[in-house]
Amino acid sequence: MIPRRAFLAAMAASALTPRLSWADAGSPAFLAFAKEPDGQHALFGIDVMGHDVFRVPMPGRGHAGAAHPVAPEAVGFARRPGTFARVIDCANGRVLTELHSPEGRHFMGHGTFLQGGDILATLENDYITTRGKIGLWSRSQGYRRVGEIETHGVGPHEALQMADGTLVVANGGIQTDPRVEDGRGKLNLPTMQPSLAYITPEGELLEQVVLDPDLHLNSIRHLAMTGDGLVGFAMQWQGDTMDGVPLLGLHRRGWAEAKLAEAPLGEQLAMNGYAGSVALSGDGQYFGITSPRGGRLHIFDHDANFVAVHRRPDICGLAAGPEGFLATDGLGGVWHATAEEFQPFTRAERAWDNHVVTL
Repeated sequence: MIPRRAFLAAMAASALTPRLSWADAGSPAFLAFAKEPDGQHALFGIDVMGHDVFRVPMPGRGHAGAAHPVAPEAVGFARRPGTFARVIDCANGRVLTELHSPEGRHFMGHGTFLQGGDILATLENDYITTRGKIGLWSRSQGYRRVGEIETHGVGPHEALQMADGTLVVANGGIQTDPRVEDGRGKLNLPTMQPSLAYITPEGELLEQVVLDPDLHLNSIRHLAMTGDGLVGFAMQWQGDTMDGVPLLGLHRRGWAEAKLAEAPLGEQLAMNGYAGSVALSGDGQYFGITSPRGGRLHIFDHDANFVAVHRRPDICGLAAGPEGFLATDGLGGVWHATAEEFQPFTRAERAWDNHVVTL
């Protein structure tokens, strides 16, 4: 655990105004990884209409990025079970430093800057103890690792910070080990228990939500959140895809259990048990989840009611866009989506990866 004194000192350093801003990197609206036709991987900054603003080469496939709230810096995480992450100066494409997970750990593909931007939080799998961890790195100290906290679950995948500083963590529940089946093997399906955990920045568990026992195979993976703390979480079903289980849950602190959002049965089955991304729409009215396996974008309201479906092969990346959503697909397409329409923005010769990060 990070000592409280060190944490507060690091957070105080965040009050220092960075010399550069995202305007110095061309004012991108989003970050996303992609694979290019020659097999190279890169991190792209794109504008609100999906046009390229910058491109930074990457050594391998990335999963998601963390964007500093003010400075033009992004952290690109290797696809799990990757052990490296690159900190990139997006204003000039320079790699500032490379982070490496501690011995016996690997990154889970996601991270986030905590309030103020001086602490980078990285989701990690401690495959020796099978416990989930969040690594804490101080930007003001050159991204030196200054501590870690427990996620109070197994297989943490993503975390967000709420307005009051609380961290909400998606514990996927799946035990993996990079020494077994290249780290992708699922070692505890009969006993897995995904959870949504609310913890303090110092690691104290405040509240935890688990799914009903008959849904214990529904791995909680990705998160989106409204300004007033309603959390949307996307899930990936580890059982028979013909079970047609819900893949979006909604929860607010204090609720005894989550609300589960279901589409009509035919659409639910078409998702193939897999939600790849979740986002809140730009107008704040809707949550959306994508399925690259099912070629679907499903949209729900805050009461978990199904609102709309849009169909596009290999759609996965999703973020809050102008009035609605911005979505990306593996065919190079960038799309504008609302409850009523689904229109193309741009298309490029590349395969967009799983996620889009909003700046």
